[in-house]
Amino acid sequence: MMTSNSSPSTWCYLSCLHTAMFLVLSTTFHTPILVSCSKIDIRNYNEHCASIVPESTPHDVPESTTIPFAAEQGGYFLGGEDILNHPNSSLNHYPSSNRRELFIHTHSVYSTVAADVYKVEASLILQTSDMAFYMYDDTSPRGPLSFEVEGFWSTSTGKLCMVGSGSTSSEEGKHHVLPALLKLDGVRDSSTIRTLVGGTLESLSTAGDSGYFKPISLLMIPQNHYEYTEVGKPLDHVCTGGIAVPKSSSLSLKLSTPICNAFSRWDTVYKLEYSSGCNSTSSCNPFGEGAGYSPQIMSLKVIQCLEDKRSLRFLIEFPNSSYADYYSPFTPNTTLVAEGSWDVNKNQLCVVGCRIFNSANSLKKSHIEDCSVRLSFRFPAVWSIGNTSGTVGHIWSHKRENDPGYFNTIMFRSYANAVVGIPGSKYEYTVVDKARKSCTEKQPRKSKGKRHPDANSNDMNFDMVVRNFKRRRVGWGHSEPIAVGDQIVRRNRYVMSSSSRAAYSPVEGKTNHSIPLKISYSMSFPLNDQSTYVEVLSEGIYDAETGKLCMVGCRYLDSNNRTSDNDSMDCNILINVQFPPVDSNDYIQGTIESTGEKNDPLHFEPLSFYAVSYYRQHSKESIWRMDLEIIMSLISNTLVCVFVGYQILYVKKHPAVFPFISLIMLAVLALGCVIPLMLNFEALFEPRDRLTTFFRRSGGWVEANEVIVRVIMMVAFLLQFRLLQLVWSARSADVKQKAFLAAEMRTLYLCLPLYISGGLIAVYVNWRGNTVDEGTGYTYSSTYQGSLWVDLRSYGGLVLDGFLFPQILLNIFHNSAENALSRFFYLGNTFVRLLPHAYDLYRAHFYVEDFDGSYMYADPGGDYFSTAWDVIIPLVTLLFAAVVYLQQRFGGRCFMPKRLKKPEGYEKVPVASDQA
Repeated sequence: MMTSNSSPSTWCYLSCLHTAMFLVLSTTFHTPILVSCSKIDIRNYNEHCASIVPESTPHDVPESTTIPFAAEQGGYFLGGEDILNHPNSSLNHYPSSNRRELFIHTHSVYSTVAADVYKVEASLILQTSDMAFYMYDDTSPRGPLSFEVEGFWSTSTGKLCMVGSGSTSSEEGKHHVLPALLKLDGVRDSSTIRTLVGGTLESLSTAGDSGYFKPISLLMIPQNHYEYTEVGKPLDHVCTGGIAVPKSSSLSLKLSTPICNAFSRWDTVYKLEYSSGCNSTSSCNPFGEGAGYSPQIMSLKVIQCLEDKRSLRFLIEFPNSSYADYYSPFTPNTTLVAEGSWDVNKNQLCVVGCRIFNSANSLKKSHIEDCSVRLSFRFPAVWSIGNTSGTVGHIWSHKRENDPGYFNTIMFRSYANAVVGIPGSKYEYTVVDKARKSCTEKQPRKSKGKRHPDANSNDMNFDMVVRNFKRRRVGWGHSEPIAVGDQIVRRNRYVMSSSSRAAYSPVEGKTNHSIPLKISYSMSFPLNDQSTYVEVLSEGIYDAETGKLCMVGCRYLDSNNRTSDNDSMDCNILINVQFPPVDSNDYIQGTIESTGEKNDPLHFEPLSFYAVSYYRQHSKESIWRMDLEIIMSLISNTLVCVFVGYQILYVKKHPAVFPFISLIMLAVLALGCVIPLMLNFEALFEPRDRLTTFFRRSGGWVEANEVIVRVIMMVAFLLQFRLLQLVWSARSADVKQKAFLAAEMRTLYLCLPLYISGGLIAVYVNWRGNTVDEGTGYTYSSTYQGSLWVDLRSYGGLVLDGFLFPQILLNIFHNSAENALSRFFYLGNTFVRLLPHAYDLYRAHFYVEDFDGSYMYADPGGDYFSTAWDVIIPLVTLLFAAVVYLQQRFGGRCFMPKRLKKPEGYEKVPVASDQA
């Protein structure tokens, strides 16, 4: 029952304001959301909540010191399938493996006449991970579901009871209101590691009603006024029992280095390494046999981080997966609630973890009983080929060996060799001497005046296409340096400093190219097919004068189930890489060979690879190239507008030529303008890719002029369409339209089969290219349909290159010598069609081939571009222009034998004189 002092107008205004802001944000990210902005009716509060928290009269002024939740309070829920997705939909994006998260946004809190009771107004938002994944898909399920609720909270009992409603719509679009009851327990104004908030969201409708839904259980980790009760004790006592590591083996955490950056990143995922004799028994699993699997990875999710106290709170999850997946479900029984603090005496983060116990079908009664799990995180001071992780540590049990819940120590290391924001690590080489001996043979000659990439630059990173000994493509690979000299390569923005250049160059920013450098690499590539990838860590020598990189590689025998033993590596791999000069357009090329015996089960056939040498210099050249191509596009489209505009004026001045202009030719020219417009219209609203974002540094020149190019192309299309309309209207009004129509139909009957035959040939060539040898080179078409569309677009460009072909046929059938087309029109358009092919020859010679699709002019996907085509197409196009010139001067059949030059029956006849 609403009291007179409850300020309903104030509440509705705040609620509507919050909902409007949420709608704006959701619309910005293309995430549909359905909420209700009506005043919440709590007349049924006493009926459902009086026994939990009795209603009390609130004061008029909102509270600012006592609130139940933090500003961004998150949590998890179980259930909700019947309101978050269409149960009968054929596209069900709500699998049981989906992550289900909730968020509570508190709008206002009012104190009441009861000392320990507060009135609370809030929004409860439910969402699943696939809502973010499918946010740009029109067929995706609806967005987050919001409930506007209000009720009362008792600080003494920790209970919160609220009523309200949300709204949703059926598959047919019918709107449904969802009256709801929210009950939470454990809501305190302070919390510790053992505090959890559980509850339910229940429907106030009866089963069978449109607004009914099954109960949803909720779980939250509170953040308000948290007390570090476990690591607040002396850390020597907290971290006892683990593996003793010398302090000098780990990097110190200086006061100027933020600890939050090291653990708050998105890629804080770690690979677990069990002892060699460990199996799936309870003595090796942190969660015992009840987990049902032995975790291979663990991930951290930071709840809070206090930089001044060097303390953090985590959720540590152990998913049933061998790789990190944001969309994996939240599983409380294999999750730890943890808190940690930095120990300056041991240079490590000491962490206490607590297990969550809950019912399999509900999160409401989840609780914490066991806080005996300990973790230690440290940053190694020395890296080697057997240890290339920025963060390592171990997990152990604080219990005795015979106690229930005890497990053996588990090692872990950061995923994908990630470098964290702790500077000072050094690299120690162990197999470089073996590489040095293997690299003495077949050294390339040193070329004067040729400059190869600097070992410290990003030019040493490359993606590669891997082929087997039969020259068939096996798959894609990736390579990047780990260390140059003894310095770890900078990987991300969290590395605070780097002195790698000063280590081997007297002048900052310049490497001494006369001295070969020791270098360490991480390479991942498929051995036999795209489903079997291996990670190879290698060490070797790089000679910057020749661009030669020779390395010995090592791979773990079982990368998915690594143990803490360092002898499980195969180091019989020889890798050779040849970097081209930075001013060339050549590819990076290399080989990967197994040096072991052929009867060794670890032996594999030799592999070769090549990669685009997209150096920093090429990036600058690409920016210049894109600017040049934009200018050329502007000029070409402007010229088209001028040529077509001139032809319109020409036909208006000479209306007798209307019947002798090919409608098919004009239709081809019009389609040549409208199709690129249709393809590029959606691109105006799509997010930019990585390369385009990089090029935006030129002050928005690229984006602004792309729009200008499309505007001018639109003008060209309108002029082409206007010319087509004028010719069509003149044909319809002409008394001899049947004769002219017959000639046009003959042209169509000859052109159409040729166009269709050419299209079928393009489809056949594409099909053969996808089925016979899909590994002949780079391709960015992940599906057959994608590459087919590109080939059909290219064929359409070829048809447009021969736009004069229908006009030549019409002139033959008319046998006319009329100057139907102005020379300015057909020669100008021929020049516009020749220019891209001439530029492509220039581009292939002076620029590195671009595989990122940043072409602004002469796009390979819009025509046939190669050395052969760039010669053949211009020659044929010039031939067509010459034929039209001769036809308009000497007659449509001037180049044909005399016996085929017979006049048509609908040739022009003299007009009778008025004086006759």
